[in-house]
Amino acid sequence: MILDLTWGPLAGTIVGLIVGLTGVGGGALMAPILLIGFGMELQTVVATDLLFATITKIAAGGMHIRNQLVDWQIVKRLWLGSITATVMVVIYVQSGHLIHSPTWIMPLLGLLILVSAISLIFEKRLQARQTTRRIAMPTQFKTMQGSMTTVAGGILGALITMTSIGAGALGAVFLRALYPLRMQPAPLVASDTVHAIPVSLIGGLSFLVMGYTDLTMLGFLLLGSIPAALIGSSLVNRVPVRLIKLLLALILSIVGIKLMLL
Repeated sequence: MILDLTWGPLAGTIVGLIVGLTGVGGGALMAPILLIGFGMELQTVVATDLLFATITKIAAGGMHIRNQLVDWQIVKRLWLGSITATVMVVIYVQSGHLIHSPTWIMPLLGLLILVSAISLIFEKRLQARQTTRRIAMPTQFKTMQGSMTTVAGGILGALITMTSIGAGALGAVFLRALYPLRMQPAPLVASDTVHAIPVSLIGGLSFLVMGYTDLTMLGFLLLGSIPAALIGSSLVNRVPVRLIKLLLALILSIVGIKLMLL
């Protein structure tokens, strides 16, 4: 059953609350909602989801900045790679490629959603292992942090712009792996959220100019997402975020496998 626009605010509320609380899963959840639930075309989903993510994350990110939770050194290192990659992907899309190739982008979309789900389950284990390495080899570990963070940003920028997915769950994986001591839950959510803002903004505005964005759907989604994101970000230290992530992982696993089999 294809949903009509009146369901947009509810979809926005659910995703906005998750973004505010966890900083992850927004794109991974919204993209399949638009694809499967509302029956939108892939290029329209990517374009609309990017602008939706931008505005929702600005709402949540502003709260995190006011609470002084953002690690700006890490965010700037990520931007060096992610913004560069985003611009390159946009230029490639303008040449008429990429976004018109759903035969390979759809399985990639499903794979990214599935990886996002798996990362939510094993993120603590990954961080614990990386913490051990960080303590055992501090000099070697810190030497590679800067360059690897920029590389991670480049990967995220490319994936986000191509599929609208990766800013949250995959970004959190990279940050936990590269900064296991610094990335405690609240700074992780804040830094991951703020990093994604200019990346999704550049991609979203570029696709808007190209005419891919469904502005009506975007408006309906934002009616629910902006207040929900503000509420979620204000509660980030007061709710059982781990439980929410596990439930989200289950949902994303099912959706990811479904998209890979389409």
